[in-house]
Amino acid sequence: MAVPKRKHSKARRDKRRSEVSKLTPPAFSHCDNCNELKVPHRVCQACGYYKGKEVLVLQD
Repeated sequence: MAVPKRKHSKARRDKRRSEVSKLTPPAFSHCDNCNELKVPHRVCQACGYYKGKEVLVLQD
């Protein structure tokens, strides 16, 4: 059975276990109508358009 030659430090262990380093940043795209940043495949919260069609009437 394999046995480690030296002890790994706590910092090295914690870096490996860290979930922060494994996260990916959220994806954003630009709205075709108003050019605001929005989440892909969702209605734009700024103008209410999705794929060039108004699907949400916003009260201003």
